[in-house]
Amino acid sequence: MARAAIIGGGVIGGGWAARFLLNGWDVRVFDPDPEAQRKIGEVLDNARRSLPGLSDLPLPDEGTLSFHDDLAEAVEGAEWIQESVPERLDLKLKVYAQIQAACEEGAIIGSSTSGFKPSELQEGSDRPGQIVVTHPFNPVYLLPLIELVTTGANEAALIDRAKGLLSSLGLFPLHVKKEIDAHIADRFLEAVWREALWLVKDGIATTEEVDEAIRMGFGIRWAQMGLFETYRVAGGEAGMRHFMAQFGPALKWPWTKLMDVPEFTDELVDLIADQSDAQSGMHSIRELERIRDNNLVAMMRALKAQDWGAGAVLNAHDAGRKRDAMPDIETADLAQPILTLARAVPLDWTDYNGHMTESRYLDAFAGATDRFMEIIGCDADYIASGGSYFTAETHIRHLGECHAGARISVRTQMLLGQGKKLHLFHSMYEGEELIATCESFLLHVSLETRRPCAPSQEIEDSMARIAAAQSGLEYPQGAGSSIRKPVPMAE
Repeated sequence: MARAAIIGGGVIGGGWAARFLLNGWDVRVFDPDPEAQRKIGEVLDNARRSLPGLSDLPLPDEGTLSFHDDLAEAVEGAEWIQESVPERLDLKLKVYAQIQAACEEGAIIGSSTSGFKPSELQEGSDRPGQIVVTHPFNPVYLLPLIELVTTGANEAALIDRAKGLLSSLGLFPLHVKKEIDAHIADRFLEAVWREALWLVKDGIATTEEVDEAIRMGFGIRWAQMGLFETYRVAGGEAGMRHFMAQFGPALKWPWTKLMDVPEFTDELVDLIADQSDAQSGMHSIRELERIRDNNLVAMMRALKAQDWGAGAVLNAHDAGRKRDAMPDIETADLAQPILTLARAVPLDWTDYNGHMTESRYLDAFAGATDRFMEIIGCDADYIASGGSYFTAETHIRHLGECHAGARISVRTQMLLGQGKKLHLFHSMYEGEELIATCESFLLHVSLETRRPCAPSQEIEDSMARIAAAQSGLEYPQGAGSSIRKPVPMAE
């Protein structure tokens, strides 16, 4: 079993511990803070809840976590030692001396420092080549970027081993080959931070307005395409050269407090344009736009699920449109199957065959069920009061293909709505074509006891009203069916 030692168990150290532990490593922690065990335990609770959801495969069996009062004991036999002590160079150098006096010579010592250069951390060390910067981003157990910063003292074999170990943990080691204060990412963050402070100080924007400007716009673009590739697309078919020709002169304009910028020369344009070609030239602008759009849709839909940032804006927009587009019990034609869902198929609902994946049919039909529940009065307020419907059985028939961008609708017939029982039959259409059906049987339950019980009188009355209106409908084809037992092939 691989072993890691964590020196310093704060927010970052705890995140490192979680990343190693949940990837099957044994983890030893040294931190004199008497609250370290509690703090790391809380970080681990969050990591156990979230990290497994990033993978389509099960994570390895969790390693063993132990806490040690003696630093030498913690680093004994460790293959990887991660230092995350406070940002004081004198303290870090003292800790490295203690670590190297006790650890194996082949162990990698990584520092979480956000600012110090590795040459500063290696100063005075008997084995400087053992020490590298491995700067993470919080939460370490979710965000993949690790800035691996090295010097000439670090042998190529150690650097390759560091990259391999970090990659095996699901991390993205970005090798920074030329050291600089604050590495790469934090220099961007510092520049934005300084400009934001000026905007707030000068009364141009509030802290909330600054945050909205980032998370509603370029922050999402940067998350999936970075800086240069974003600007390459902004240049249109002419690419990076056109963008720089169009916006390069703005570097001399007083748009920002950060006016110490490189001279805008032909050589600089060529350098950046050539690097951009090497980075992204294998894709046309149209291809990059499609890649960008796919990524943006997926990320923003993820934000919708959390009702956060740009996702909250989309949810609010949907809610307003839903009131106008979707009938309620007073406006619906109850004598016909009721419209319970109308939408386009999102980009991230399609699978390797190019059509809507099986789980998304259930997702769509579940949305239709939720809407029917709202129609009969089982809405958010009712559920908050302690009652709801639980699905007991579902049967889906796939009758036709459905592709990304297709406009689909679901119409719902109530086969039974009485007492605690609710029996629904959903029909999904693309235009006039029936492409799938879903039969669902639900039970009304008390959320306090989690057991079936009768619904409110208002819900009973709504179901009786729909039952009377739909009494003349034929029993839908496919209702009550199941998967047929296969007929044995003739020998």
